[in-house]
Amino acid sequence: MWRGVCEYVLLFFFCSVLGWMMETTCKLIEYRRFINRGFLIGPYCPIYGCGAVLITWLLSDYADSPLVVFVLAVALCGTLEYLTSYIMEKLFHARWWDYSARAFNLNGRICAGTLIPFGLLGLLLIYLIDPLLSRLWGMLSTTAIYWLCGGLTAIFIADICISTNVLNRICKTTELTGGDDTETLTRKVGEALASRNFLARRTLRAFPGAKLYNRQLRLKLKQARMEMKQNLADAQRRLRSEIDAREKQVRDAIEAHKNESRK
Repeated sequence: MWRGVCEYVLLFFFCSVLGWMMETTCKLIEYRRFINRGFLIGPYCPIYGCGAVLITWLLSDYADSPLVVFVLAVALCGTLEYLTSYIMEKLFHARWWDYSARAFNLNGRICAGTLIPFGLLGLLLIYLIDPLLSRLWGMLSTTAIYWLCGGLTAIFIADICISTNVLNRICKTTELTGGDDTETLTRKVGEALASRNFLARRTLRAFPGAKLYNRQLRLKLKQARMEMKQNLADAQRRLRSEIDAREKQVRDAIEAHKNESRK
């Protein structure tokens, strides 16, 4: 039983590293420079590892139908990406990726341009990667599996602790930094952290398109929107009262004219 759990853990790390390599290559092509993707320090993107574990665990029974695997992988990975974006934004007050400018997006968190590749990766995982890894794990002893799993997990937990501390530091910086929009705020945060340790600079470089939010600014904007709605409602009520008064005046004038005509 525990060996099976450890094999899932190793699958998580393998696909996390594979996802990091893919993300880094895409950003290298887009920005023409190396970017250590992911909010963690190490060369892995946990969202890919989580997706791989979920696909292997939940979709292996549908391996006889590639179309079903593709559709379910799209749904599963889309849900995972959406929830990850939402949770990270709530925890760190930052939008780490935004697909609002892309076609067929949902709240800028997921889009067709990423969901379709996820479906293809799900097929690749079920029909190629998972069988190869199963043979590889079979070549290792149980003791080796346990030691490898434990060592990688310890490194991963330490990475999470350090990276979370760095992200919290960045969030505190955004609270102290003013700005009229998220782009200006992101630039100022980058300037504020430029003199700090390389981990903070690395986190900002990992997400070139990230939007960092100022909590005080967001509260002010929310209050301003509420005031605008209230002012608009008051203006509508005043306008309706004025219209009703004018209509009454017109009706009275018409009625008076009719009475004079009868005389």
